[in-house]
Amino acid sequence: MSAKTLLRRELLAARRLLTGEDIERAATVLARRALELPEVAGARTVAAYVSMGSEPGTRTLLDTLRARGVRVLLPVLQADNDLDWAPYEGAEGLRKAGRGLLEPAGTPLGPDAVLDADVVLLPGLAVDGRGMRLGRGGGSYDRVLARLAAAGAHPALIVLLYDDEVTARVPEEPHDHPVDAVVTPAGPRRFSDD
Repeated sequence: MSAKTLLRRELLAARRLLTGEDIERAATVLARRALELPEVAGARTVAAYVSMGSEPGTRTLLDTLRARGVRVLLPVLQADNDLDWAPYEGAEGLRKAGRGLLEPAGTPLGPDAVLDADVVLLPGLAVDGRGMRLGRGGGSYDRVLARLAAAGAHPALIVLLYDDEVTARVPEEPHDHPVDAVVTPAGPRRFSDD
């Protein structure tokens, strides 16, 4: 079993211990902390995702951004695990999709819509002091990051995590890309300035 697989199992087991109250409380703080980053506070377009289960909550942040007039794009998972994007029109505009995900019901804009984002909020399980992110292993966001790099797009790459998910070292592979910052309930931390 790979180091990434072992670390994923450990982190997911820790998340399963969180209560609904823990998750909601963290989501409220995460929204406030994310908006402390000038990139997020000043963004015109943010590519994000709808958190599920015990993931650090994004819904408060999504609604806050939308209420501020920010264009929020959410992923639509394709059969090949690549991501298309569609506008977030509020919780009532979400529909159940495969793998227990919620996706926007609106018309997808194409995989390249993410290139217009000022900020890309990435899901993850951990990040280390170099900004290397550990995802769930499906490769969808690796494709997004490769697409951004190939197009020369440079949105702020930010991952939302719980405090104890910022670790000393995340195993990495050649296709992995570092993020610019992490936001936890304790506050944001930049990696590009370290």
